[in-house]
Amino acid sequence: MSEKLRTIIVEDEELARQLMKSFLSESDKVEIIAECENGFEGVKMINELKPDLVFLDIQMPKITGFELLELLEHKPQIIFATAYDQYAIKAFEYNAADYLLKPYSKDRLLEAVNKVFDRIQKDDSAPDVADRIGNFPKEGFIDRVVVKDRHKIHIIPVDHIRYIESMDDYVMIYTTEGRHMKQKTMHFFEAALDPNQFVRIHRSYIVKVGEINEIQQYEKESYIVILHDKTKLKVSKTGYKNLKDVLSF
Repeated sequence: MSEKLRTIIVEDEELARQLMKSFLSESDKVEIIAECENGFEGVKMINELKPDLVFLDIQMPKITGFELLELLEHKPQIIFATAYDQYAIKAFEYNAADYLLKPYSKDRLLEAVNKVFDRIQKDDSAPDVADRIGNFPKEGFIDRVVVKDRHKIHIIPVDHIRYIESMDDYVMIYTTEGRHMKQKTMHFFEAALDPNQFVRIHRSYIVKVGEINEIQQYEKESYIVILHDKTKLKVSKTGYKNLKDVLSF
């Protein structure tokens, strides 16, 4: 790192960007190298310029701040700045350096900057915002998944997902249009998807309830689900219990 934090601001509201720049001008630890007014522009600039720090809004046109993070090749320190408190727990899951709730004060912003500066100086990337999020409500379930495939970005509505298969550190997402690989865990999707619509039937499978056509026993205490397209998936004992809970049988 240079003597200053090379910083990019990703914020769709011009007044919010201007206020942030005004506050940051009073810090000798920050050099603003770019401003972006939407998520796609943010992805491009972050991957090209490789900043130390990004100030990131969450609710923006086109893609959200969280979806932006999924598309990054370069991984800078992230400080979220948003008007919504319900995203704080998810921000922590993304290892955010800090979470600023609008309207924030100049002192609060500079405190976050100093924290990142000290963290990078110590080469310590461990998240430390837990003390700031304890009283925030948890965010609702996701309604879309963003997948980067070479030079294309696919935005997949959750309604289009049929089932998800575990593949080590990746998952394969099977949709009504095809399939896509993503570097995420099954645990992430189990927590992020609405449990009334998706059920974990096996350590390797999460299935959309509406895709299930039949549950069939093939050995003693062993079951499979058969989807509408005739796909057959194994069901574990825990998965069978999950199915009983969701389908009430």
